[in-house]
Amino acid sequence: MKAFLLLCALLTGLLPAARAAELAPFVASYEAWYRGKHAGDATMQVEPQGPAQWKVGLGIRGRHGFAGLARVNIDQSTEFDVQGANFRPLRQETLRKALVFTRRATGVYDWESRSARWTGDISKRRRDPVPLQDGDMSALLINLAIIRDARPGATLRYRFVDGGRARDHVYQVAPEPEIVEVGELSYNALRVSRVEDGRDEMIVWVADGVPTPVRILQLDEGEDGIDLRLTEYQGVQ
Repeated sequence: MKAFLLLCALLTGLLPAARAAELAPFVASYEAWYRGKHAGDATMQVEPQGPAQWKVGLGIRGRHGFAGLARVNIDQSTEFDVQGANFRPLRQETLRKALVFTRRATGVYDWESRSARWTGDISKRRRDPVPLQDGDMSALLINLAIIRDARPGATLRYRFVDGGRARDHVYQVAPEPEIVEVGELSYNALRVSRVEDGRDEMIVWVADGVPTPVRILQLDEGEDGIDLRLTEYQGVQ
């Protein structure tokens, strides 16, 4: 379920404001689509967890048929701090529930030993410790970094350390923004895309002044897979 590693004021019309530069709490609501059909709803939020620590979470509530499963629910979160320009992951939780199973996995990023390890419902080959490097991020943190870093024509390079594995992720930002319509809303947004294994593609659209992606689309061999479309967001005091 690649799109779950993913990855985050009600707005109408086009959005000319400057891109949000500082991390701030918010709650965002999405429609969740699967293979072109409305299949559920999702919530993404960022909230403080004490001095210099934060938590980003994504919860998906699926209806029948979402991702091929009946009423699948997914909750994923990463606790993190900010070190210079880096969002540094500290702990990750993933919970997947359906009518026929419940699966939970926990990851701990130990920056003193510079290794990360996952426990719980995870395959044996992904239980070995993963060496950490400065700048490593979980999937949810990469979504926040894209919001921070996207500029027309830029190439964004991140190291994904999530679910017991490490990979280099390279995203290409479009040279110009495009109009993205989600429901009754329209955004002037930059398309940021990454191709995986030469056929699957992850696309994130980011708009000036919006602290969360306005749309996240997973293409599986050119066909729409999981598609999250922003419907509303608001800052939290």
